[in-house]
Amino acid sequence: MILIMSDDHRHLFSLPVSIRRQMLAGEPLFCAGDAVTHMALVQEGCVHLLRRTVAGATVMLQMAQAGHVVAEASLYSASYHCGAEAACPTVVSLLPVTVFRQALRDSPALAESWSKHLARSVQTARMRAEIRTLRTVAERLDAWLGEGHVLPDKGRQQDVAAELGVSREALYRELARRRPR
Repeated sequence: MILIMSDDHRHLFSLPVSIRRQMLAGEPLFCAGDAVTHMALVQEGCVHLLRRTVAGATVMLQMAQAGHVVAEASLYSASYHCGAEAACPTVVSLLPVTVFRQALRDSPALAESWSKHLARSVQTARMRAEIRTLRTVAERLDAWLGEGHVLPDKGRQQDVAAELGVSREALYRELARRRPR
């Protein structure tokens, strides 16, 4: 039995059974179809949860940064429905799903905290889906910024394009239009 001292799920990733893994940019954390054996918490860097469409396009479903669990919905899945890869040099902590599930069974406070976390994740996913229904890049960018996001440095702006579901070039054109002349 695991003694739970906090209702914050992130502390579980410091248990002795967790594994720390360093990843290079572009390195896969897991691929679609892989068995779900571990939950991953990003310690440093960023992991993109990606789905490839039948048309060959890549859709970013999650941009997990430090402190975020990657693919939280996979906790009770047998296999991953999409892939995940490091967006830059990244460090993740991996915790066996069996340990994570047992911790949730052992602690009602932790289970409630996890449920609240999942509810926020669903809200974020719905907002991302709503933003992607907007017709123009300008509308999508305004909605995204309106959610409290801040544009990253130039080297990471392609991540915003992927999150908005637009091409890098279209985002760069929109950003150029917004620059003071």
